[in-house]
Amino acid sequence: MLSLVWVGLVVAIITSYVKQKTAGYKIVTPNEATVMVNREDGVFVDIRSRDEYRGGHIAGALHILPSQIKEQNLADLEKYKQAPIIVVCKTGQTAQESANLLSKAGFENVNLLKDGLISWNEANLPLIRSKSGKARK
Repeated sequence: MLSLVWVGLVVAIITSYVKQKTAGYKIVTPNEATVMVNREDGVFVDIRSRDEYRGGHIAGALHILPSQIKEQNLADLEKYKQAPIIVVCKTGQTAQESANLLSKAGFENVNLLKDGLISWNEANLPLIRSKSGKARK
């Protein structure tokens, strides 16, 4: 029984590794993402809900819902086709699908913020809180 658990664990690790290597995006740390935005004119794309976005988001982040990405409603991102795009969610898990879809839509430099806003907060990097009723785009 224990052997089956170990085999299952090894298969899961290998599958995860292969999936990550064949993904259309690269996983980056908060420091790497900041360099991309500051030196390469990259942009953060926050895919969390409107309320979560208003509660605190990375300065300059575009708020685009996963449903907009699925529907290819990407007018706000068109000027970033070749620039680094860093997809952000709360934990880094839900952003994976959106990052893959952006890559398939022809965006050349798609990245995923490792561990999402959790890692951003752990690095003591600032968040902007929206005071008005409208989220910034």
